[in-house]
Amino acid sequence: MGAGFAATDRFLAEVKENRLRPGYVLAGDEIFLYERCRQAVIRAFVPAEMRDFCLSDLDLAEVSIFEVLDRARTSSLMAPFQVFFVRGLKGLYTRGSKKDEFAAIEDYFRAPNPQSLVLFIADHLRIPSDPRRMDMEDKTRYDRIRETLGDWCGVIELARVDEADAFKWIVAESERAGVRFEQDAARELADALGADMMLIASEWNKLVLFAGEKKQVTLGDVETMVLAAKQRSLYELTDAISQRDTARALKLLHGLLNASDGGEDSAIGHLYMLARTFRQMLVILEKRVRDSRTIWQALWQGFRMPPFAAEDLIRQARRYKSSREITRALRLIARADLELRSQPPDKALVLERLVFDLTREPRAGAADGSLQYAMEL
Repeated sequence: MGAGFAATDRFLAEVKENRLRPGYVLAGDEIFLYERCRQAVIRAFVPAEMRDFCLSDLDLAEVSIFEVLDRARTSSLMAPFQVFFVRGLKGLYTRGSKKDEFAAIEDYFRAPNPQSLVLFIADHLRIPSDPRRMDMEDKTRYDRIRETLGDWCGVIELARVDEADAFKWIVAESERAGVRFEQDAARELADALGADMMLIASEWNKLVLFAGEKKQVTLGDVETMVLAAKQRSLYELTDAISQRDTARALKLLHGLLNASDGGEDSAIGHLYMLARTFRQMLVILEKRVRDSRTIWQALWQGFRMPPFAAEDLIRQARRYKSSREITRALRLIARADLELRSQPPDKALVLERLVFDLTREPRAGAADGSLQYAMEL
């Protein structure tokens, strides 16, 4: 498979064989590959009964790197091993040279705590399936990370997956599951969902369950189950949000949760798709896309919506007065994402509160620092 899968496969092998370095940078915004790495680490080093003692999700927007390293340096009395997922890495590369911060990082990794694993999440980078096509700004940021952290941490590229690799993944996973997934069906699934691996993995799982004892998925199965109601429900939700229709948006949200096999446990997946859709609207608004003929030039491969949604999404984007309103929405979604990952007692309540915030008119003149977070999801 391609670069993204190859990099994560190497990391998964290191996790399985317990050959880990004391720190890693997970570089890129491909959330499917990130979750693959995260879950492998949790399965290997975070027993369910000790999760509260040995797993920490931190954000450099809220805590300093000095506090993160101090916690990593201090062994836990309750757990034999600690794992730290550290978001907000972008903050280390803005507003000044951060000499003291990088000196502290170097000092820690010269003599790291062998009972701690630190994973920095650089999800402000977008790494395309062909890294040679990386945006110059992203390339500069990525080179800076490798120059400052590459000597101490393993760097895992979470590059976008192209349709060919998505097709190979569907075939390989089907073989492992003992299911015959027709090649035309696999191609249709990869093409229809734009090589979006989070969506593909979710729909693949439903198709395999639907196949049941017949152990076969056909093109007709894909056309019947994937290309219709599920995606349209999401765009109906964003349509209600863009019209600030709270009652309708809540009704559609509950419909999505009830229709999901995982119930409220599918909340992170829904939140991911909501963030993706608002990011698409942000690009549409900033590039002044007016019709579906030009939308494919504005949105890159792997970041496109299904054809049936193009006109709807353009119309929804134009309901917002400025890109600032959409970046405010993205910041609200980012906050909800952090809350969901902290294992709240009621995930559905987190999403309901998010819908209330998204459909509420922003207060005039209110301070909004969302711009710096908008594209980090």
